[in-house]
Amino acid sequence: MRDAILVLNAGSSTIKLALYAVPQQGDAKLLCKGLLDAHSAAPHLIIHDTSGAVLFDHRPDQAGHHELIAALLDWTDEFLQGGRLIATGHRIVHGGRRFVSPVRIDADVLQALDALTPLAPLHQPRGLAPIRAIGALRPQLAQVACFDTAFHSDLAPPVSRFAIPRRFEAEGLRRYGFHGLSYQFIAGQLARQSPPLTGKRSVVAHLGNGASLCAMRNGRSIDTTMGLTALDGLVMGTRCGNLDPGVVLTLQRLHRFGPDEVERLLYYESGLLGVSEISADVRTLLASDDPRAKEAIDLFVYRAGAGVAAMAHAMAGLDVLVFTAGIGENSAEIRARIVAELGWLGVRIDDQANAAGRRRISTEASAVTVLVLKTDEEAVIVEGCRKLFG
Repeated sequence: MRDAILVLNAGSSTIKLALYAVPQQGDAKLLCKGLLDAHSAAPHLIIHDTSGAVLFDHRPDQAGHHELIAALLDWTDEFLQGGRLIATGHRIVHGGRRFVSPVRIDADVLQALDALTPLAPLHQPRGLAPIRAIGALRPQLAQVACFDTAFHSDLAPPVSRFAIPRRFEAEGLRRYGFHGLSYQFIAGQLARQSPPLTGKRSVVAHLGNGASLCAMRNGRSIDTTMGLTALDGLVMGTRCGNLDPGVVLTLQRLHRFGPDEVERLLYYESGLLGVSEISADVRTLLASDDPRAKEAIDLFVYRAGAGVAAMAHAMAGLDVLVFTAGIGENSAEIRARIVAELGWLGVRIDDQANAAGRRRISTEASAVTVLVLKTDEEAVIVEGCRKLFG
């Protein structure tokens, strides 16, 4: 018999899940991982053990969150063999000003998080849907929210401020930053694996379908590329990144775009997909001979390089550059191209080490240590749950 915590990490389309055994003493132990997709035409729940073997593969003809979550909870009960599921932990993208650490979810918290949906329309509803489903199915099961914005909660003016009338800042219109669970994990990895690097001026590049940078020192966020929403900063899969606000005004005036149309354009139709008109997937674009694919990649790389330089400015220098997340961990070509943009900073990589995806890919002559580290947001969430419950 064993106690366990189920972690649900809701992205823009699917939910990553992980089940951990949680002893009263010692580290949590990963038991299995999986993926839940309730939004595609073919709903699917699949779970693998730590070696990759399939433990559960559920493909109902029709299902929403409620049905797939019910199947997941029932399977978990059986898998634990008399053990106890003591909590579920959830990644919530936006915590606003109120939520800066893990919190147990009740009706008041759920209402407050729902009110933040306009600031994260792509992610917030997806994060709250499984919470509601579990609340209906297992009302006595403790649920915990962990926030992507929390890691950046110490950001203060001028970093946190927009140059708009001050009264709007009082309403909460400020820069929050995101991908905080990933940055928290990387900060912990640096502290454990390379303690001398912890105090160095570091930029972490979380490059995936959503992409951002974080300037970090001593495990704290100094600056980041995302702002009020997860639209800002780098070019992303379908999101525009940094954009002249006049573009929105022009769309409204010339094309009569309303708020919903602008939101759909900037969140779902822009970024790599919008520029290439081919795909939001870097792998597809890198393999394509279409000049539009090259132009999209060129823009992605240029903005990433410029962003790293801006983060270095926030710390008056750069000592460490970390690549993480789907693209950062897996695309040697994108890493090489971004580093090439930063040659003027003295950044150099070993091509063989980069191609092999080694932990350290910089040369001995490089003025900046360049690392490739695998992130694990689910591990941060389970530890957040454990700390909350003591």
